[in-house]
Amino acid sequence: MNRLLAVNIGQDLPLGTGRSVSSTFPTFSVIVDIIIRNSFTIISVVLVGLLLFGGLTFIMGAGSQDQKKAAQGKAIITDAIIGFVVTLFAYLIVQIIEIITGLKILNSGL
Repeated sequence: MNRLLAVNIGQDLPLGTGRSVSSTFPTFSVIVDIIIRNSFTIISVVLVGLLLFGGLTFIMGAGSQDQKKAAQGKAIITDAIIGFVVTLFAYLIVQIIEIITGLKILNSGL
């Protein structure tokens, strides 16, 4: 049977395969690593959204000679960039701790 839009996800997902949670996620670091990797994707999408919103607010405030709107847009852009940089530094600190101590905090072998 030829299916145009059908996708077989049964082999990729652990749901309904009979595998236990302990075989899918053998250690706590695997779960933490999955959460952190997905959170970076979400954080990046939020960063782009905030940059677009802050940029539009800044442009509209500057175009209408409203200094409060322009300052608000500038503050949104600044806060978005600061939040992203803080998140990246947190990840880098964890990586440095892994290198110095030799401990595997995050399981990067997924």
